Amino acid sequence: MWQRLKARMEPRLLASLCVLAALVLCFAFLADGVFNQQQHGFDRAILLALRDSRDLSQPLGPPWLIASVRDLTSLGGFTIITLVTVLAVFYLMAAGKYRNAAIVTSAIVLGAAAESGLKLLFSRARPDVVPHLVDVQTMSFPSGHAMMSAITYLTLGAMLARGQTGWRLRSFVFGCGLFLTLLIGMSRIYLGVHWPTDVMAGWTVGSAWALCVWMVADWLNRRRRPGDPPQ
Repeated sequence: MWQRLKARMEPRLLASLCVLAALVLCFAFLADGVFNQQQHGFDRAILLALRDSRDLSQPLGPPWLIASVRDLTSLGGFTIITLVTVLAVFYLMAAGKYRNAAIVTSAIVLGAAAESGLKLLFSRARPDVVPHLVDVQTMSFPSGHAMMSAITYLTLGAMLARGQTGWRLRSFVFGCGLFLTLLIGMSRIYLGVHWPTDVMAGWTVGSAWALCVWMVADWLNRRRRPGDPPQ
């Protein structure tokens, strides 16, 4: 039985490590470009492409789109992320899944600390190519909204997907987390408050963080003794 379990784990572990390595390399590439200012032309071109060339304060699209994007971007803000995390942790505790509640809490709290540390390390200024459509105060790289939405929604999506019985439901639950993460990141570019490479860096490091959390949770779950309740 142990041999069968080990045989199933090894391909999953190998695939996870390959994805993790790819994410780390992507972040390293983006970070190197920021240090050497090699991606400014790419960032600038995308921000300008999303604005009216006659009036850079006006983004492309109808007026209702601007309001909708502002609503979407708030899903990656401190208030909503905190609220979602607290509700998810209370749900896990009410379901008796105290280990998962502790994992989710640690992952998101430590992730927020890492995000602040990275911003201080790189100290990249916010875009000055186009006017900002929402107020911002912190540094730009990596995007905190992109990083924290990836950590939060991908971690919760993976945790909730584990409790589903069929692959369709698992894919749907995790896909919802991924969809929210992508929308929130793109909203930061549309609003002109982040360089595109800020958002891509936030996605990569946030996804890597969420993958590490999932690997730890999966490993702990497989260490359960027969008859133990799922955590």
